[in-house]
Amino acid sequence: MAKKKDISKGIRALLSNIDSKSERKEVEKKSRDVATDKVLLSQIEVNLAQPRKEFNDDSIKELAESIKIHGIIQPLTVRKISIDRYQLISGERRFRASKEAGLKEVPVYIRDVNDQELLEMALIENIQREDLNALEVAFALQRLVEECELSHENLAKRVAKKRSTVSNYLRLLKLPPEIQDALKTGQISMGHARVLAGTDDVALQLTFYDKILNTKLSVRQTEALYRTWTQGKSKSKKGNNDVSQLPTELLLIQKEMKGQFGTSVRIERAKSGKGKIVIPFSNDSELNYILDVFKE
Repeated sequence: MAKKKDISKGIRALLSNIDSKSERKEVEKKSRDVATDKVLLSQIEVNLAQPRKEFNDDSIKELAESIKIHGIIQPLTVRKISIDRYQLISGERRFRASKEAGLKEVPVYIRDVNDQELLEMALIENIQREDLNALEVAFALQRLVEECELSHENLAKRVAKKRSTVSNYLRLLKLPPEIQDALKTGQISMGHARVLAGTDDVALQLTFYDKILNTKLSVRQTEALYRTWTQGKSKSKKGNNDVSQLPTELLLIQKEMKGQFGTSVRIERAKSGKGKIVIPFSNDSELNYILDVFKE
């Protein structure tokens, strides 16, 4: 009969063997998943699902000059799609700059990923770039929600951002095209756009947008203007002359004036027919804007 000590040794040996096999499998998996190599630029095709659509030509030329001197410091990331063809996952700026620099081949990381993983990796990699404009980030996040079927909470975890930040980006996609273009070209900031996205009233969004451009409002001034509007709207609902008591034609005029002035215009009218129009403002800049609207 085998001694207890011998049996325990045998069990430990078997467990050790299992652990070794498991480790080898993990190493083999990693070696298949990421491999470093050099491939011809002509063998690499760009990823059409790439969320970034705009590349600055001057920036590409500067990077090309750097590559001529120092080479490519960070390899491109690709996946193999046939014997001698690769698809770009990340690094399109380096890819373009390498062509500009006249390189024939480039260092790459070869990843073993499927179409879904490819899309997710490309989108997340681009979202984490600092030079991506806010709309490009918003579109990339939306694609992750729709095509990768991620909830806002899971999406926030994947891209290492707060859930509120993700929601703020996604709201940008509901803004009118002219405001989106202004955000893309830098005429307004992400802070301005976030304030504008706080209301679903397109006419009001456009009025606020015009005021930002015409009076060069800062983000804080825009936030103050929006607070003034919302507070005035709240007071008008609580007051004795509630807007719901106004005739339909006056309600329409009030709504039109709100859109025109970008503030909480309030029409007050007594049963006798007497009344007044209240147009609040919080500073001289807002007052001057209101006066300019009157002049027009």
